[in-house]
Amino acid sequence: MMKLLDTDGAWIAIGVSVLFIIAGVVMKRVFVNILKKSESAAADPTETQQK
Repeated sequence: MMKLLDTDGAWIAIGVSVLFIIAGVVMKRVFVNILKKSESAAADPTETQQK
């Protein structure tokens, strides 16, 4: 199995996979923050009218 990690292609594939995992985690955090903000705005309609 260590011979498999000696190739450049394996490291490129691992790097791309890690990049996609990090991008997914960041996107999830952004979406959750957006949904929490819209939920709090819907719960308090006077807050959006004052702005």
